[in-house]
Amino acid sequence: MFGDMAGAASVIGAMKSIGKSKLEKNVVAIVAACENLISGEAYKPGDIIGSMSGKTIEVLNTDAEGRLTLADALWYAASVEKAEKIVDVATLTGACVVALGTVNIGAITNNEDLMEEIKEASELAGEPVWQLPSNEEYKEQIKGMFADLKNSGGRAGGAITAGLFLGEFVNNTPWVHLDIAGKSYSGKEDGYLPKGATGVPVKTLYNFVKEG
Repeated sequence: MFGDMAGAASVIGAMKSIGKSKLEKNVVAIVAACENLISGEAYKPGDIIGSMSGKTIEVLNTDAEGRLTLADALWYAASVEKAEKIVDVATLTGACVVALGTVNIGAITNNEDLMEEIKEASELAGEPVWQLPSNEEYKEQIKGMFADLKNSGGRAGGAITAGLFLGEFVNNTPWVHLDIAGKSYSGKEDGYLPKGATGVPVKTLYNFVKEG
């Protein structure tokens, strides 16, 4: 499961870089860390669980657990920290790897201006980002029958619906979701990167903060 924490690791890495560079920026990092352990109290398909936002979530896929911790982290950033902009990073979906392979980071946003800032930062970093569509029709796939939301919208457009699920918790704060599932680990040496963990998108996040 160590690969599942690559998003959190990249956020910590970016904060370390920002601190070492002494950038005079107001930045808050939230890492939604928890142990992924099976027990008699583990959730099951069909369970309905609550969230910090007050929204209820119907569990259809128990493997779609990361987005549940991210949902609370995003709500906390928007509602408690009162963030002006939010960027989240996660190895969220295998569907993103299927869609984009290992070349591009997938992105979902509710704000095109913020998306452009991230794209510019990623180009400078050499960590290409590809914006995925976010048409309202996709949101129908995550509407719950017995709860406000479903934790999985199914296979069709899985990377998109997973990102839009997260967007339900940002309270209209300008937000970009980065799915690094295809970019967090390399099976071979790639330029200056050794085989293994890539650190993507530490440089993008650093550039975004520095230039923002």
